[in-house]
Amino acid sequence: MTGFFITATGTDIGKTFVTTSLLRHWRNQGLAAEAFKPLASGLDPGNPAGSDPAEILAALGQDVTPASLDQISPWRFRAPLAPNMAAALEGKAVDYAAIIDACQQKLAQAPGPMLVEGVGGLMAPVDDDRTVLDWLTALDLPSIVVAGSYLGSISHTLTALTVLKDRGRPIAALAVSETPGATVALEAVEMAVKRHFPDLPVVNLPRADSRAGVAALAALLLG
Repeated sequence: MTGFFITATGTDIGKTFVTTSLLRHWRNQGLAAEAFKPLASGLDPGNPAGSDPAEILAALGQDVTPASLDQISPWRFRAPLAPNMAAALEGKAVDYAAIIDACQQKLAQAPGPMLVEGVGGLMAPVDDDRTVLDWLTALDLPSIVVAGSYLGSISHTLTALTVLKDRGRPIAALAVSETPGATVALEAVEMAVKRHFPDLPVVNLPRADSRAGVAALAALLLG
């Protein structure tokens, strides 16, 4: 089993874009790549189309049904808030231990590359006591960190990478996903990061045509 945890420097940066791009690339190569996003908020149960779990299912070639959603994202909440806050609005609580157990089962059963996608940014709350960083640490997976190219991204990216380094967590790669309408060049983010993390693999993903970047990232991850 080859597994990776996909996290990001913040919310709506491009985690699912990276997840689905890698899935399509690997599956087109004949690899049995899978993904699991066990926790999702901001999902309308009456209209899941266009949600992150729906996008992942599409990349896997599956229809969006209640059963398929349960397989890919069993813990889903309506409010577009941190999961613990969204769950509380529904009179529920995030079952952190059950999420870790479900991820470990998926990883153990994976026939090929397995991607576990987190929520929000690296330090986003999962339950009232633990963050995404605690989650990926519990799974002991190398991280794919997704960054953007917006103004302020360099600071956010260096902060996330420093936290992971200080916690002793392995980073498989940094994927710089182009922020639509941003004025900061992908290469500017890459160069700034390389000054502080010269050995870190960095792959740029322009939205107009990310095929070469995705291919490079996919090859890098499977080494």
